[in-house]
Amino acid sequence: METLKAEFRIGAVTPEQFPNTMYPEIAFTGRSNVGKSSMLNNLVNNKNLAKVSSTPGKTQQINFFLIEDRWMFADLPGFGYAKVSKKDREKWLHLNMEYLATREQLVLTCLLVDSRHDPMKTDLAMMEWLENNERQFVVILTKCDKISQNDVDERVEQIRGLLQHCEYAIDVIPYSSTKNIGRNNLLGLLRRSL
Repeated sequence: METLKAEFRIGAVTPEQFPNTMYPEIAFTGRSNVGKSSMLNNLVNNKNLAKVSSTPGKTQQINFFLIEDRWMFADLPGFGYAKVSKKDREKWLHLNMEYLATREQLVLTCLLVDSRHDPMKTDLAMMEWLENNERQFVVILTKCDKISQNDVDERVEQIRGLLQHCEYAIDVIPYSSTKNIGRNNLLGLLRRSL
């Protein structure tokens, strides 16, 4: 499996700390515990790049990673349930939205949604926000190894149906970090976007 050169650059807790670079950026966002860190590690083939935890809310800043000396990944704190105070959750949400709304380097947002469940209100709200703010995005259905192929296909069709009138939704990609499902599709899409 191809390994991408990836190195941690900075963790930003305020917009002033966002790195001043010209690299195009891909943001990864989704609910807490959706499998974001596992997917990032699988994508670059380095299990130690992003911290993986069973406790929701482990990512508490926007982590920027330089990939292949050509582009950046921005790992955003999860939204929704996390074992932290309401004040901290609101702080992360504000940081995420500030990044997504104003970051000029942002070329694509990967919205991770748990394939095992119907999309939640927060997932749908994020899709709507990205569309309304003219931000290109792809929906990544995580944990696809935990459900049958039939259920995966149905979930993909469900999300495609929700996005059928969206101009800025590029694709829906089923993904499994443990079985490498969707990795090549996503890497291909990211490279085309850049």
